[in-house]
Amino acid sequence: MKKILISLTAFLTLFSLPVLAQGAAAVPAPKVDSGDTAWMIVATALVLLMTIPGLALFYGGLVRRKNILSVLMQCFIITAVISIEWVMVGYSWAFGSSKGALAPFIGGFDWSFLHGIKPSDLSPYFISHSQPTGHIVNGAPEMTGTIPHLVFIMFQCMFAVITPALIIGAFAERIKFKGFLVFTVLWALFVYNPVAHWVWSADGWLFKLGALDFAGGTVVHINAGIAALVTALMLGKRRDYQGHALPPHNIPFVAIGAALLWFGWFGFNAGSGLAADGLAGSAFLVTNLATATAAFVWAILDWFVGKKPTVVGICTGAVGGLVAITPAAGFVDVTGAFAIGIAVALVCYFMVAYVKPKLGYDDALDAFGVHGIGGILGALMTGLFATPFIQSAYSGAFYGNAHQFIIQLVAVGSTIAYTAIGTFILFKIVQVTIGVRATEKEEAVGLDETQHAETGYTYFD
Repeated sequence: MKKILISLTAFLTLFSLPVLAQGAAAVPAPKVDSGDTAWMIVATALVLLMTIPGLALFYGGLVRRKNILSVLMQCFIITAVISIEWVMVGYSWAFGSSKGALAPFIGGFDWSFLHGIKPSDLSPYFISHSQPTGHIVNGAPEMTGTIPHLVFIMFQCMFAVITPALIIGAFAERIKFKGFLVFTVLWALFVYNPVAHWVWSADGWLFKLGALDFAGGTVVHINAGIAALVTALMLGKRRDYQGHALPPHNIPFVAIGAALLWFGWFGFNAGSGLAADGLAGSAFLVTNLATATAAFVWAILDWFVGKKPTVVGICTGAVGGLVAITPAAGFVDVTGAFAIGIAVALVCYFMVAYVKPKLGYDDALDAFGVHGIGGILGALMTGLFATPFIQSAYSGAFYGNAHQFIIQLVAVGSTIAYTAIGTFILFKIVQVTIGVRATEKEEAVGLDETQHAETGYTYFD
């Protein structure tokens, strides 16, 4: 009897091996997907293009000719210094894990200097293809991405670069280079990194709350926009500011810069799904549609109010559309894109053309009026227009989930409060130690000569 049982057991074991093998084969081991990786490398390069030369030319054309080099220098030095800071500690603080009560608010030092991360390692952040939610999730071994970890780090590095670069539009033409540089590094460390952790790390408290920010409405645009307003108010107005924008010196630069931003933004938004798939295609489409809608509506407003459509106006409208669709790009359909494009053009136009002159603050290049307000509007409208037609796991108030709008309100409000307080403290520290405001003479001569001993243009008699 014992021999019969042993023989039966052996037979059943041999019979079950092919079945077990088939079951194991049904769940393939995670591995690098060459298509996803190639797309993410391109998307990373596109996001870099947004800062240099895109934003550099857009902002550079808007200032006066005596300050164009200062803007270009600020964009280049931010790209350099934040890339270093990101590898040293920024990525670890933003996406790493910490222990105890700090875990929801800031990462630790485990990935400082990218310690222990090999070229063959897969990103711990992924897009779930079995449940097409498109949301970035951290950590568990079975939740492994299809791109190398180092590619994800580089992609996020470009976000960390462009965010403080957006702020320079508020204090353009009147800040000392040394003070600007120290403030920028401090702000990246103690404002950008924590907010990125809140929203995009699986440990982050806003991530766990369910806040939706596909590509940076809160982390990038609200964060930068509120910091822009605070710094503009603390620094004070330009000496010759008369309550309205000073004429841009090179509108072709503005148009070229805006076009490069539009182009690079496809990497910003369509790349945030971390895969070359249908979600990336959807984000690509709605990004273009919202941007085109906002640009067109702004041109019509210019035409109606000022009697002439302007190049600066249509470029500003396009940037506003890019900003507002950013948090929503992976969650809304064509209807949401149209609504966001129309709304952001109307609201930001009102902020720039009426509210700023009425209140008299000198947000030199409308960093707050476009990025701050556009980011707030986009984040809130994500809570209205997110549709399960795009991602089955997510819906907004107009699709039966009013609670999502409340969550978006919490995310927006907490980001505004933290950024405003953090920016004020850091700017004040720099202000009272090494100084940030250019002297009256430096401002009159121009920052190009006084801060960099160069001029952007050569004059011949």
